[in-house]
Amino acid sequence: MQKNQLHENNTISETEEKNLKASSEVPSFWKVVKREFEFDKLAKICLIILIIIFSTVLIGSFVLNQEEVMKINLRNKYKSPSREFILGTDIGGRSIAGQLLIGGRNSILIGFAVTILTSAIGVIVGLIVGFYGGKIDNVIMRICDFISILPTTMLIITFVVVIPKYTMWHFIFIMTIFYWVGMTRLVRSKALSENRRDYINASRIMGTSDFKIMFGGILPNISSIIIVDLILGFAGNIGIETGLSFLGFGLPPSTPSLGTLVSYARTPGAMSSKLWLWLPASLLILVMMLCINYVGQAFKRASDAKQRLG
Repeated sequence: MQKNQLHENNTISETEEKNLKASSEVPSFWKVVKREFEFDKLAKICLIILIIIFSTVLIGSFVLNQEEVMKINLRNKYKSPSREFILGTDIGGRSIAGQLLIGGRNSILIGFAVTILTSAIGVIVGLIVGFYGGKIDNVIMRICDFISILPTTMLIITFVVVIPKYTMWHFIFIMTIFYWVGMTRLVRSKALSENRRDYINASRIMGTSDFKIMFGGILPNISSIIIVDLILGFAGNIGIETGLSFLGFGLPPSTPSLGTLVSYARTPGAMSSKLWLWLPASLLILVMMLCINYVGQAFKRASDAKQRLG
């Protein structure tokens, strides 16, 4: 009888110990994100919508032949939506549905490429200036200040006009030159804060290399903030590309873009009688931006929660 009671007491104590350990463990960033999406149903729905849109656009656009889609056929000029042309045609008889898929792919890939490149530059430069400080910090920050005060949109338009045989890759490169500053400032401020913590001083005393401290110590601790900025920056870069393409200074005329499709609204009579020219692209941009924003806000709340939890 006493043995059974002792066994039960040991079992209870082990269970309590496990529960105590589980409650004392700090959850990872991705567990906090998962919990946030389970709580926020709207963000979860937006994430599903984004996955569907990206999958449809990327798979559909790679199946289509861009040269065939952009081939002019005046016989099909301004045809309204039908079985042959699901979303109708433009002034050149080109399928709006095909341009929507390829243009959506181009806008998404440009936004993704610019986000990755600017973030990579910003993270590396921000970590270096935040870790070492001093003269390096002063020089890099003055360069960032100079780029920040430049009329970025006007300069991009100037480069687009000046560069011969302008392509989508030129546009990505130009945007990268001007938009790495924001990530650099963010990473620098976080690195300066982390640089004063005890674990960094302990690593220095132990003889850990600067590279390992920066990329193995500081970077993982600020990664949640970087991920949030990546998501919100992705939406911003898509918006910049579509805006410039709308004005005629984004992608080349022969390359479909969501901004170019929206610019068809300036065609006489398009706003009232030819809605199929501009409305699908406008709705796609609106839905993408809203969904990315809601998903980004969920990641931001998860990042704040992770910081509170330690």
